[in-house]
Amino acid sequence: MNDKALYTLEYDKIIARLTEAAATSLGKEEAGKLRPSSDASEVKRRLAATDEAVRAVALKGHPPFGGVTDVRPSLARARLGGVLGPTELMDIAGLIMGSRRIRKYAAAVADEIDIPLLSDLCEPLIDAKPLEDEIRRCIDETGEVLDAASPELASIRRDIRVNEGRAREKLDSLIRSSSVQKMLQDVLITIRNDRYVIPVKQEYRSHFGGIVHDTSGSGATLFIEPEAVVQMNNKLRELKLREQKEIERILRRLSELAGEKAELLSSDAESLGYIDFIFAKAALADSMFATLPEVNDQGKMRLKRARHPLISSKNVVPIDIELGEEYSAIIVTGPNTGGKTVSLKTVGLLSLMAMSGLFIPADDGSQACVFDGIYADIGDEQSIEQNLSTFSSHMTNLIGMLSEVTSRSLVLLDELGAGTDPAEGSALAIAILEHLHNLGCRIVATTHYSELKAYAYNRDGIINASMEFDVATLRPTYRLLVGVPGRSNAFAIAERLGLPKSIIEHARGEVSEEELKVDTMIASLEQDRRRAESERQTAERLRNEVESLRQQIEDERFKFQEQKAKLMEEAREEARQAVVKARREAEEIISDLRRLAMEEGASVKEHKLIEARRKLEDSIPDPVKKPRRAPEGKPAKIEAGDEVKVYSLNGQKGHVVELTSGDEALVQLGILKMKVPLSDLEPVRKPAQAAARTAVHVTTVQRSRDDNVRSELDLRGTTLDEALLETDRFLDEAFLANLGSVYIIHGKGTGALRAGIQDFLRKHKHVKSYRLGNYGEGGAGVTVAELN
Repeated sequence: MNDKALYTLEYDKIIARLTEAAATSLGKEEAGKLRPSSDASEVKRRLAATDEAVRAVALKGHPPFGGVTDVRPSLARARLGGVLGPTELMDIAGLIMGSRRIRKYAAAVADEIDIPLLSDLCEPLIDAKPLEDEIRRCIDETGEVLDAASPELASIRRDIRVNEGRAREKLDSLIRSSSVQKMLQDVLITIRNDRYVIPVKQEYRSHFGGIVHDTSGSGATLFIEPEAVVQMNNKLRELKLREQKEIERILRRLSELAGEKAELLSSDAESLGYIDFIFAKAALADSMFATLPEVNDQGKMRLKRARHPLISSKNVVPIDIELGEEYSAIIVTGPNTGGKTVSLKTVGLLSLMAMSGLFIPADDGSQACVFDGIYADIGDEQSIEQNLSTFSSHMTNLIGMLSEVTSRSLVLLDELGAGTDPAEGSALAIAILEHLHNLGCRIVATTHYSELKAYAYNRDGIINASMEFDVATLRPTYRLLVGVPGRSNAFAIAERLGLPKSIIEHARGEVSEEELKVDTMIASLEQDRRRAESERQTAERLRNEVESLRQQIEDERFKFQEQKAKLMEEAREEARQAVVKARREAEEIISDLRRLAMEEGASVKEHKLIEARRKLEDSIPDPVKKPRRAPEGKPAKIEAGDEVKVYSLNGQKGHVVELTSGDEALVQLGILKMKVPLSDLEPVRKPAQAAARTAVHVTTVQRSRDDNVRSELDLRGTTLDEALLETDRFLDEAFLANLGSVYIIHGKGTGALRAGIQDFLRKHKHVKSYRLGNYGEGGAGVTVAELN
């Protein structure tokens, strides 16, 4: 990449901001080395890594890089056998802790979103927690070696504290003496050369024995070690030397442990630095409100509301620009200070950022191109020392570019052809543009020459553009208008500033007719553009209103669906509660039936059974009545003996016993008889077919035969008490159904169940006689009962 273009486009300032965003010195080092890449696959990989970091931060916040420092020099010394200091060892422990935290952070993010690149970077990080724990066991956060580092160190330090206490006690007793106090400058104990001393006045030196270790600046005070504590201080000195020696042994041991993993830990440090660098790119994107661009290497660029990243968001004016589709070159015209140079730099700098794997400050859907080189000739770079004029400086830059530009390059030219005779300058500018255009590279150039407007208008693949200027306020708007050439606006500005109209009219007369036509055409184009822009804004406003209404309707629909689901759930819960209640009442009714049978000695009357069964039926919640189709033609007449369906009982079939009134009938349903409205009945057979049965059903009110009643009861596997209850109920049903005999299956087994059943049958009022089953009827495993 062209280094001069990087400097001209202020790429170094972006790198400086990226470096500031890094959390560690390792990450800052990686950020400082960042350069654009011309490899499309590499650029996509860089952008994908940045995107993963942006999504990870949005999900889990910024990763914890606390404690991660560059320990590679320390690890290199440890690997060579050097002894590391406590602070260096604590930095290594911090790196291990930081590595573990980053692995945990990446794993938490990977559980929710896909981050393959970051996961691959975190996977090789080693788990050296035992080394970290050993370092932290021996050294505290301030870098002091702890007593717990070794039993020997703990013992030495205990002895030091004991001896220090004794020495201070001896000196305290000495300085409290009234005879000694008059010889002291201050009544205190201090330390010189790691030995306890007291400050003695100089004039009492001959009266005070001991060793002089220091004097004050004025010489009036001598710091003397009394003879009484010389031996104690010697002992302390010896202990402290032993302490230092033990500390060195501990540090050497820890350094050797670190040296064993030095290579792996150095690799971890580099990986953590690169991970920090990736998250720094995410932090930079957040600060710039930048987005992920699409990238290609086909020379296509589409920037939507692109903003220069080094201009405050309050002042920057977004631009829209496209290259590589319908046209490959843009010629921008317009007045000075209108924003042409900023637009050039925005295009170049955003391209460099995208090629570096950085998000760009533009709207979603923007597209950037990967160029093999970006070349920029921007600004007045004349040099007095080199005796170069503005024109010469531009030409020197252009000559250097032309030898390197390819069809995959981006060329940015500011004030092309300026600094010389306008006629020659415009001709030279056209020739240079034609040469670059024939090469097939992408070009954005600014100029004041009107000849270049006509050139761009007549040349395929090149389009005019201009920086908008508000004549009403005499101020530039800094908006780039692609497709509309700029005009000077000199007459309008002069008139608004108060120049006499006669002078302005005379000036207009000096302008050629063709130039006036061009100026009129440009004014018409600008008017049409403003109208189109106004209509576009209106359409955009209407579209936003429609979108808002659509969203409002969608929200209302969603609320309705939620309310509907809530009501349905409440209805289901009410139905469930009703079923639970019905089941509970049914159990209570069954319990009452059993208790009734036991209390009345198995002589429950028919009307009691019917009443209990009706209570059971009534406890079931009424089902929602389904609408039924009205019968075609005249309703059929229902008479006694007809077989009918009862709608309210889910179409259960029964026989009409008698018509009790004009609108009700007594219906036999199995062993039950109940009154049912005629409107709730539907005949199953024609009256003529049921005529033969009428007399039977009319006369047999209490003991009508029901084909659905069982003629045998299987009691195998039940207890005697359960068998007796079931047998009693079974005999009542058989009796009501007018059965002559029934079969009770109790099995052979031990004979206990058979004996209990037969004893019960012997006392039962409905049983006339009983016997064991014959051959073919089940033998001793079956009892046959004859009913009254």
